[in-house]
Amino acid sequence: MAKIADCWARAIESFSAGKFVDANLCGAAQVMLQNNPLTGLLFLAGIAWGAVSAGMPQVAIGALVGLVGATGSATYIGVDDPSLRSGLYGYNGLLIGVALPTFLKANPLLWVYLVFGAAVSVVVMLAIANLAKAWGISALTSPFVLTTWILLIATHGFTGLRILSLPQPGFPQIPVAASAPALDGEWVIRAVLLGVSQVFFIGNVVAGVIFLGALVVSSIWAAAFALAGSMLAIIVALAVGTDLNAVATGLFGFSPVLTAIAIGTVFYTPQPRVVVYAIMGTIFTVIVQAALDIAVMPFGIPTLTAPFVLATWLFLLPRRDFAPVRHVVGSGGALHDN
Repeated sequence: MAKIADCWARAIESFSAGKFVDANLCGAAQVMLQNNPLTGLLFLAGIAWGAVSAGMPQVAIGALVGLVGATGSATYIGVDDPSLRSGLYGYNGLLIGVALPTFLKANPLLWVYLVFGAAVSVVVMLAIANLAKAWGISALTSPFVLTTWILLIATHGFTGLRILSLPQPGFPQIPVAASAPALDGEWVIRAVLLGVSQVFFIGNVVAGVIFLGALVVSSIWAAAFALAGSMLAIIVALAVGTDLNAVATGLFGFSPVLTAIAIGTVFYTPQPRVVVYAIMGTIFTVIVQAALDIAVMPFGIPTLTAPFVLATWLFLLPRRDFAPVRHVVGSGGALHDN
């Protein structure tokens, strides 16, 4: 793998557009908090597979357009080069690119809307990053969530953009209890893989496998926490009695997957206490998901990755390093932190 990385590093320096291509691929990888161009390439391949299999090639096209649009806008604005090269200004555009064609009907105006939204996500990223810096946290996918919510709510007042699959605005209703599904191996495996694939709004088992393989390329720990996060989300969702169809199709899994990766492998070093902390964060993400599903119902919009953002922010703000605190004996035998 190291040889492949070295070859790629040499290749991108050999042609003028190499750095831009690399930034875009890293941007795709950053959707799941990775910084690896091969991972990004596999993510794009998984999106293409899932979108075409579902008869919605516009989603795959939108992913590429949004990614390139956001990265190009960031380049034009003149953001700092290390962040640009790491893909930190591209992933929100990619997510906007898959979200809008998923929820809105494709027409020429949609593509203009998509490109504009991807460009705006760069500005929103800069704004939120400046605010988050004071708290010592990352923007995560909050620019995508905020930008997409505004774009989708606005479509309710536009005639040029037609809704394809947005939920109807309404008030919360008391859920009807449903019988538990037969939890055979096939059902569980499918639900776990769909929980991973739904990070990209793709409901496809093969795509889920591709996404996990892409994570392995970058970090085995990330892949392990993604699987564990999806499985834990299923267990918690079934235990509290959420919508069975949402659980089966992975809609209760994608935010917990991201939370598990973020807390378990990205912002903290994997160790026993971090695992427990990540489990707490993942479980809380499921609860936040249920709460936000109700909260956004009157607006007729999906929660997107907002549960991941809110839960992860709350679990990052304590700034725990989970390293043993060293004590030294001071005068009089008093213990002091070192």
